[in-house]
Amino acid sequence: MKFLSDITTSGRAWALLALSALGLELCALFFQYIMDLAPCIMCVYQRLAIAAIIVAGLIGSVLHQFALARVIAYALWATGSIWGLIIALEHVEMQSSTASLFFSCEFTPNFPTWAPLHEWLPFLFEATGDCGEISWQFLGYSMPQWMVVVFAAYSLTFFFILLNRLVNARKF
Repeated sequence: MKFLSDITTSGRAWALLALSALGLELCALFFQYIMDLAPCIMCVYQRLAIAAIIVAGLIGSVLHQFALARVIAYALWATGSIWGLIIALEHVEMQSSTASLFFSCEFTPNFPTWAPLHEWLPFLFEATGDCGEISWQFLGYSMPQWMVVVFAAYSLTFFFILLNRLVNARKF
């Protein structure tokens, strides 16, 4: 258990977190630009959550020796994974046959006025698709359902490592 507690004091573990999230972001761009699947507003929000995890991994990999940097990286990791899970669950709910009559998604992202990411990086954060449309499936599950799995894995890993870190910190 000490190994899991100490893993976040290593730059390699944080780099692995960043690389895994970067791989997902690149997959999203592959789906958009190669497979021609238009991202909806919920997809854009999930991309932002993945971007938060990438930034968390980058901060942790470069500044892992500083406790404050690790706290910031933990906060970004938690925010990205938990918020992403909530958004993915909402997206799955929007795509369910009975709920699709009651839910609709916006056309433009609701980013703060001081950070209009959809204008700064439209290739990544511009929404052009419909939230209710299921245009891709793998093993019978839609993209939002797979993202629930991804964000749940990130969230569970975060909680498990943080819990381990807190328990081992009390032993000293």
